[in-house]
Amino acid sequence: MKDDIEKVEYASMLYDFYGNLLSDARKEVMALYHEDNLSLSEIAEELGQTRQAVHYTLRKAEKALESYEEKLGLVSAYREHQELAARAIRIIDNAGVAKGDAEKLKKIIEQITE
Repeated sequence: MKDDIEKVEYASMLYDFYGNLLSDARKEVMALYHEDNLSLSEIAEELGQTRQAVHYTLRKAEKALESYEEKLGLVSAYREHQELAARAIRIIDNAGVAKGDAEKLKKIIEQITE
């Protein structure tokens, strides 16, 4: 179950980064599925398509997004930067940095990782 949730979260992240590169039809299905949390049947009904057609479109869109990630690596880099930022914040918290300075440093780290 956790693995399925991670797959959906990963696909959503891929969509956030690369969604604009998809065709309008694929983008629409991805948005309805990942942003509006509609089921395949609900999407099919809304678009006047079969559930199978929606499933096919969704899978093709996800494959395209994965291909973009393989080539560009933006999601991977983003995740790495988030981990490094969290690590830096833990170091600040444990280093005994003055509260005001610690908050300034954390704010800078947040700005960098936005």
